[in-house]
Amino acid sequence: MDHQPLAGKTIAILVANGFEETEMTEPQRALLKAGATLRLISPEQGLVNGWHGKAWGHYFPVDKQVGEVLAADYDMLLLPGGERSVAKLAQSPHTKRIVGSFVDGGKPIAAIDDGVELLALVDRIKGRALTGAEGSRNALEAAGATWSEEQVVVDKALVTANGPDALPAFVEQAVKVFAEAAQVKKAA
Repeated sequence: MDHQPLAGKTIAILVANGFEETEMTEPQRALLKAGATLRLISPEQGLVNGWHGKAWGHYFPVDKQVGEVLAADYDMLLLPGGERSVAKLAQSPHTKRIVGSFVDGGKPIAAIDDGVELLALVDRIKGRALTGAEGSRNALEAAGATWSEEQVVVDKALVTANGPDALPAFVEQAVKVFAEAAQVKKAA
């Protein structure tokens, strides 16, 4: 297999202040190693602050504000968890527009923990199998998703995971699904 299967692919990471830091940095490392270009998209200006354990974590530079981007500019989407981040992102109509465009386009999405709840904002996940933070279950089922108790669920180009314990398996599956999608696009 190609050592850098994601070379030439650009991945949007959608976060706001309070995102779960390891749920962003662990996939980020693996995706960079696979050759992807990553862009941090946020409603915040300049820097976005992660949440690490029980306290504020590191600051990360924002590449673009959420209102300035189109899903068409990216090949894949990563949605880390973090209650504060997800609550802020859910308030933005731009989040719904971007996530909806990724779902409509059949583009790969990887979401973990609370980040999965952002998929409930779009009315396009009916019948899709997924998992996430237990607190997201009602919203996702109300949106028509089929809930799974598995730690990591792959439904076509949608990878979801239920929390930090699933992080290693989530990262592995996200890279695999993203790489498969990249190969399909190359072959087309």
